[in-house]
Amino acid sequence: MSTIALRPPRHRPDPRAISWWTVQWLMLMAPLAGAAVAAYALFTSRPGWLGALVAVFALGCLALAVVAPRVSYRVERWEVTDDAVYTRTGLLTHRWRVAPMSRIQRVDTARGPVQRLFGLADVTVTTASSAGAITIGGLGHELAADLADHLTARTQATPGDAT
Repeated sequence: MSTIALRPPRHRPDPRAISWWTVQWLMLMAPLAGAAVAAYALFTSRPGWLGALVAVFALGCLALAVVAPRVSYRVERWEVTDDAVYTRTGLLTHRWRVAPMSRIQRVDTARGPVQRLFGLADVTVTTASSAGAITIGGLGHELAADLADHLTARTQATPGDAT
């Protein structure tokens, strides 16, 4: 059996993933910021110090929606070798996930409505691991389809029972 040498994976998500992730963050943060401003306007006597605090909170929410996707793009990596699929995520805590080809049970692609607008897709590699599936997110949809085909062919050619 060959040895898998862990090194930083080579590939980043597609650059369009930054826009997709920004939209996702804005869909979460804009209502939160709006609710804070609405609560301040409707349910308080509008003290200035609280207004400043709410404004800082709302701007912080929107800044997070702009900054977080760019940080994710800088740290997320993935790679497929002849032996395994592996990913690395996380800014403060790096999380490595490795799925040997012989353990892969299923390969799926997913394209949500917003992902389709940006021409993106996710590839999910399901293994016999209790840690769950490995997801490679933010890929161009053509690359995701090619990767799923490649992984399917490679796992079928790899001996083992995927358990």
